[in-house]
Amino acid sequence: MAMEVIRVAIADGAVARASDRLRTTGLGSCVGVVLFESRSGLSGMVHVMLPNAPAAGTDRPTKYADVGVDWLVDQLHKAGAKPSQLRAKIAGGAQMFNTQSTNDVLRVGPRNVDAVLNSLNRLEIPLLAADTGGSVGRTIEFDPETETLWVRTAFKGQYGI
Repeated sequence: MAMEVIRVAIADGAVARASDRLRTTGLGSCVGVVLFESRSGLSGMVHVMLPNAPAAGTDRPTKYADVGVDWLVDQLHKAGAKPSQLRAKIAGGAQMFNTQSTNDVLRVGPRNVDAVLNSLNRLEIPLLAADTGGSVGRTIEFDPETETLWVRTAFKGQYGI
């Protein structure tokens, strides 16, 4: 079976079988969250843009860190993964605006990372690796065969976490 690269758009998510990779681009202040289970070989990715969904709810949970991680767990469970066996790797959450402001509105990247970490902690999903912060954008690709999250930036090139 040929490997397919499944592209995950901004504010979207996808689940992949063991033979397929997941990729997303344009991670500035956004965070790419990868959940995977070794037993089944299933993996999933969401590309979250904002930390918190509106109080009234949303029809696009993959846009928000606080509900996007839950959505991904649900999708992986429906595909056959055991939520208790999921593990995580994340990347993104850069501070894209050169500001020293303590105004939270301008700190979208760090707030996204915090919201993702809160969701992972609440769901008791261990975080195995993270490449977050800084001021550069990232492209990520998850290889389920090696469980490596490949991160590419303009200044550091490509490296695995």
